[in-house]
Order: sequence, then structure tokens, then C-alpha cells
Amino acid sequence: MTIEYRVKAHNPATESENKIHHDDVARRYGFAGGLVPGVTVYAYMTHPVVERFGRPWLEQGTMTARFVRPCYDGDDVTIDATATEGGGNTLELMARRNGDETIATGTASLPSGASAPPAIDAYPTAPLPEERPPATHDTLAALDPMGSWAATFRAEHAPAFLDEIGDDLLLYRDDRLAHPGHLLLAANSILVANVRLGPWMHVGSDVTNFGVVADGDLVSTRGRVSKLFERKGHRFAELDLLLVANDTRPVQHVRHTLIYEIADPS
Repeated sequence: MTIEYRVKAHNPATESENKIHHDDVARRYGFAGGLVPGVTVYAYMTHPVVERFGRPWLEQGTMTARFVRPCYDGDDVTIDATATEGGGNTLELMARRNGDETIATGTASLPSGASAPPAIDAYPTAPLPEERPPATHDTLAALDPMGSWAATFRAEHAPAFLDEIGDDLLLYRDDRLAHPGHLLLAANSILVANVRLGPWMHVGSDVTNFGVVADGDLVSTRGRVSKLFERKGHRFAELDLLLVANDTRPVQHVRHTLIYEIADPS
């Protein structure tokens, strides 16, 4: 069984501090134009997953996503979600642009039982810096813990985000729940609240859900930079993050991988 979902890609980050989403800067790095954020592509990929599994996936599902090629504003994106043989609770995901070019891959599952969340006290809160240092190996390595980032989810503002990503599933509007793409934005927000970056790229996320975020929930994102490495001239960082609602309830664990320094294209 394969669920196919189609959406017209939109780049919502053309005014972002991250200039990789701007046409002129992205072209200097060899891209055709400003990149659609990886978080946005992740949001597209969750549509067939939530269509298949419903609210239980938001409460205890998992998903991995890897962004392997760029996606551009106006692309016709198709998400294929295929049930694995011998089990209907795992979906293999593939995102394609303009017919056949793979831009992302992933796996989503709905375990038969809920996973135990990490201990909240293993992810302490910390103040954000008064002045953000530049993102270097040393400044990132020192972020243990990172300054925590918090925001309250307001259901009245959610339709604007849902319209932006073209998600028409009634669950979010009827139950007034935060979209998983909206939650993953917190991984980017905590990073840019702690350090100043040049152009950078989100390349993958591993997500485990522990509960929904509803109207009025204050969600605190805490964590650390857990890994730094270099590959093909790019400098990567991995964030180990826990999203906590109202200081008492873990709602999502994320391992968020990014290129914080893109190799010089020359």
C-alpha cells in the first residue's frame, strides 16, 4: 500500500537570517535558487503519515528524515509513503520534486507501545546569551547545555502555518493541535538563538513523539550540541533536543543535523 501526497512547494524563509534561503546567496553556492527549508519539507512528509496513523502518531510515533537534494519554491512535490512488507505500522517515505528527482527520504512508524521519554532533568534549562557568538567549532562545542528557547502555542495563529505548508488535514484545526512541522521549527529556533550563523543547511532529523501540543501550552526547547564533524569540506553539527510542555511533560525528542559551515564553492 502506498499513499501519495502532492503539494506545491513554497519557500517561507525568503526574509530569514539564514541567507541560504535567498536566491542570490544560494546561487553563489551552486544552487538554482533559495532553498525551501528542510523543516518545511519535513512538514510535507508528515502529511501522509498523519493521514495513515492519525493522532496516535502525534502522541507516540517516530520519524527520520534525510534531505538529500534541494527543493525550490514552486516545485511540484510528491510524497510516497509505502507500508513495509509484513507490517502496517511502518512507512517508507520518499519526497520527489517535479516527478522523479528525490529530495528527501525517511521512515515513519507507530510503535505498538509508547516509548519512555528521556528524563526532563537530563535537559536542564539555561539562559540564552546576551550577545550571540559566531558559530565555530569551539563555540558550538561549549553549548552543553544550550540556552533554552520557549514559546506558547496559540491555536488561533496555527491556520497561517497550515496554509503556508498546504496541509488540509482537519485534525490540526478540529483538535487545535500543533503541527509536527511547527514543533520541529523549535530546533532551528534554539540554534539561531544561541549562535550567529552564516548560510547553513538542515540535512536531517530523527524525531520521537511523546505527546501533543495543544492551545496554550508553553513549550520549552532544551538540549546540547552532541556531535561535531566534517565531511567533504562541510562542517556539521548534531543537536540533541527535548521539547517540554509546561515544564512538566516531554512532548518530543529530536536529533537535528545541520551543516553550519558550507564548503567554499570555489
